[in-house]
Amino acid sequence: MDLLCNAYSNASDDDEEEARPLKQPRPETNRMPHKPNNPFHNTNTHHPPPAATQFPVIPTETHVPGRYISKRERALLGSHPDPNPNPSTLPTTSSVLGSVSDCDVRRDIMSLLRNKGKGSSKPGRMPERMSVGLNRHTKAVNALHWSPSHAHLLASASMDHTICIWNVWNSDQKVARVLNFHNAAVKDVKWSRDGLFVLSCGYDSYSRLVDVEKGMETQAFKEDQVVSVVKFNPENSKLFIAGGSRGSLKLWDVRNGKVVHDYIRGHDPILDVEFTKNGKLIISSSDVSGRNLSENSIVVWDVSREVPLSNQVYVEAFTCPCVRFHPFEQSFVAQSNGNYIAIFSASPPFKMNKYKRYEGHGVSGFPIKCVFSLDGEKLLSGSSEGSVYFYDYGTSEVIKKIKAFEQASIDIAVHPIIPNVIAACSWNGEVSVFE
Repeated sequence: MDLLCNAYSNASDDDEEEARPLKQPRPETNRMPHKPNNPFHNTNTHHPPPAATQFPVIPTETHVPGRYISKRERALLGSHPDPNPNPSTLPTTSSVLGSVSDCDVRRDIMSLLRNKGKGSSKPGRMPERMSVGLNRHTKAVNALHWSPSHAHLLASASMDHTICIWNVWNSDQKVARVLNFHNAAVKDVKWSRDGLFVLSCGYDSYSRLVDVEKGMETQAFKEDQVVSVVKFNPENSKLFIAGGSRGSLKLWDVRNGKVVHDYIRGHDPILDVEFTKNGKLIISSSDVSGRNLSENSIVVWDVSREVPLSNQVYVEAFTCPCVRFHPFEQSFVAQSNGNYIAIFSASPPFKMNKYKRYEGHGVSGFPIKCVFSLDGEKLLSGSSEGSVYFYDYGTSEVIKKIKAFEQASIDIAVHPIIPNVIAACSWNGEVSVFE
């Protein structure tokens, strides 16, 4: 399924040559050419996809979201029911409220996206104000993620059982898709590397892979636990890790829908997980019990051997709802419920720096997350009081604070192209973009 596009092609010939996908010959037709209304320009969504796709597709007839389906056609689709239906796996129709196209995106934003953010900000410049408010969710938003390839699109996962795909700078309708495939609260969402699919997980004990353009679930990965976090392997986009409430970490292969590796250390719920840049190590954080607080709170795993390299990384009496690797240095940080962010070495013996921490924000038991800036010079964190904190990575000093929400600020997503743009979400269901 050739879904690559020219959405952010540059004006220069060299850049165009690199970004332009190979064109497929089209059959002759007498119809008038039409302009596609989505960013995946090379996809003819009025024909069935070819058998070989990047991800496996469920063997059901697909329909273009928004296309009229007659009563006879609906009756025909319903005439072959599954003899053993499972409500958790039955595909549902996602709501199509707007377009995923970049056609109506603000000109200044499109210029920055096409030019890879060049000239978008001076070195060290940070967001100044809220520019876009995104209101659709009715309960707390747990996670945000920008599309890496179609960076005008933002995904959000909520306790209201839905995932929203936002066309952030669209001048008309900012909600492009509402995905209703989970039948319980959604804990996490991640875009695939090509930006065509979203992977999500939640309290229904499923991880689900959805084709965003078609609004169709392509695969569902069933577990025996609530799944709280998912993440693609940075070196192999066909693999993803999922962690859940029973303390199990599973490495799934989307090509066959099977578990490749299973990492089990205890029965304490997994709070977060992070790959190293080469995908060879995993760092997991658990909600450990009092009796083993000095063990298993943060565990470093060898991906291929399924063994922990260290399980006594963090021995303080707090849990860590978030772990993040530095984009360039051999270090990682962990958000602590002790109202600070600790920093660790990413090489054995994975020691915590006892003389440096990032403090000033409150966590207070909320699943507050943190994230590095694109250049790695700043560390951003949400807070229980609804503010976004900006720390200098080198000095650990607070350099900026933005009051974002009245309730807790849960997650922050740094834009993958424009460095001075971030998105944040709150415990009361708000999503805001700051420029």
